[in-house]
Amino acid sequence: MMDVLYQISVAAIPILLAITFHEVAHGFVARQYGDPTAAEAGRLSLNPLRHIDPFGTVILPGMLLFAGLPPFGYAKPVPVDFRRLQNPKRDMIWVAAAGPSVNLFMAIGAALLLNATAVLSGGAQAWFQTMLQTAIAVNIVLFVFNMIPLPPLDGGRVAVGILPLGLARPLARLERYGMFIIFGALLIPALVNQFFGTNFHPVWAIIQPAVKFLYKGITGLFILIPGIS
Repeated sequence: MMDVLYQISVAAIPILLAITFHEVAHGFVARQYGDPTAAEAGRLSLNPLRHIDPFGTVILPGMLLFAGLPPFGYAKPVPVDFRRLQNPKRDMIWVAAAGPSVNLFMAIGAALLLNATAVLSGGAQAWFQTMLQTAIAVNIVLFVFNMIPLPPLDGGRVAVGILPLGLARPLARLERYGMFIIFGALLIPALVNQFFGTNFHPVWAIIQPAVKFLYKGITGLFILIPGIS
């Protein structure tokens, strides 16, 4: 029981902080470019409870874990009215990129904070080091996954903003089906793996090289304590 509580404690803090700052970043940048929708809705808050989606953040990941499937979830999206942006097509790029960018900076921040754990000892040092290492991994995975160029993921919206209209429009039309594609790509292989005893996860296969590259680069550059990565 204590081991389960320990695992929850070192994971819950990084995950809650990662999704909170990710969502606030979207709303903050949108306000800078003329859309105060998130601010008007009270979503420019660092209170994680304002960003937790009861189903997407709690129930769905719990159900998947209970079923032995890879956990997947989402926070309550910050409302953005792209029509209120000063230049919707251009400004959409910065609004969408803000969330993943914050996650990348948070991964670097966690790596830098790991150096401060050298002044601790015993159980406190072990807990903080594990929690910060988890924070690095969580934020890198969020950054890479969200930058997949498929709406409604942030990378899809960045691509819509960058591409010429002839290519941007058909990609934007995929947004209504995007979540179904993502769920299918995550859950169908997991179910097949359980049934046939295989171990193929296509989404992880796609993002794994970038995740490993960033994790190795960030820990190698910013962690100065020997033996920690």
